[in-house]
Amino acid sequence: MSDFLEAGSIVDIEVGLGPAGELRYPSYTQSQGWKFPGIGEFQCYDKYMRTDFKEAATKAGHSECDLPDDAGTYNNVPAETGFFGPNGTYLTEKGKFFLTWYSSKLLLHGDQILDEANKAFLGCKVKLSAKVAGIHWWYKDASHAAELTAGFYNLDDRDGYRPIARMLSRHYGTFNFTCLEMRNSEHPAYAKSGPQELVQQVLSVGWKENIDVAGENALARYDGYAYNQILLNARPNGINKNGPPKLKMAGLTYLRLSEKLLQSRNFRTFKTFVKKMHADLDYCPEYEKPAPLGRSKGEISMDELLEATQRTKPFPWDEQTDARIGGILAEYWDRLLNKFFLSN
Repeated sequence: MSDFLEAGSIVDIEVGLGPAGELRYPSYTQSQGWKFPGIGEFQCYDKYMRTDFKEAATKAGHSECDLPDDAGTYNNVPAETGFFGPNGTYLTEKGKFFLTWYSSKLLLHGDQILDEANKAFLGCKVKLSAKVAGIHWWYKDASHAAELTAGFYNLDDRDGYRPIARMLSRHYGTFNFTCLEMRNSEHPAYAKSGPQELVQQVLSVGWKENIDVAGENALARYDGYAYNQILLNARPNGINKNGPPKLKMAGLTYLRLSEKLLQSRNFRTFKTFVKKMHADLDYCPEYEKPAPLGRSKGEISMDELLEATQRTKPFPWDEQTDARIGGILAEYWDRLLNKFFLSN
């Protein structure tokens, strides 16, 4: 790919860090029988992880600690388990020690892989990015069970995403998040999903750590509701008439190019969406191509990364985007156009 790198055609390298390229444990694998909204399973019961945990526990003076045996299986709900249920093991000192170890191993893994990627692309005019899964189900349950099994030690009083953002900052990395198109109302109440609050939390911690934030839609969507939610997340406080807004995403990956996207009505809506993403401008005058990638900064200690777990309020979001797609008149006009194209 050197020709494309030198020509400036490739400006972003998303570094694969786990399942589907995401920084997470493979805790909810459909081939293992998982179905939404199952809590998933911890991925730490092979002999290597057992040995690592035992060594860490002994070193910390917790030699009596062992890996959880009450965390349920892939398709349990939190209340069915001893670990995630009310007053569950996750709230005990034993549970906290395990979850800190489990999530720290994921952080260390991401840091090491990104460091190697930095060496590989050193001097290239690119930015590195890491994708983090948007695990929105059970976000509104006290246990945040599905996030915990995936390696994100995120609770109502503990931030599981800011340490990732801080780790990325040493590699000049972009925090790429998913489920930008989702609204809470689109999910069944029993799943206790909170994609809107989750996205708000994650994008906020990225900006607070002074790194670029990007994202993508998790599911294929072609409707105005999804596009408007993406537009809101891309610019939470709207368009600034006097220059770039203070809060804005650095990029979006749209999923995905397909025959359905290219159907006349869907493609017209998509073109409108792209124009709105650019604030109705013909081009982005402030866009600058990446400078040559510098060497990653010095290692950040695990203690310093864990200091970032202190939960803070996210930045405020507007109720809806000021670059809205659709409305009654737009939908009426779209139906007329659709009839015209179908009749011809």
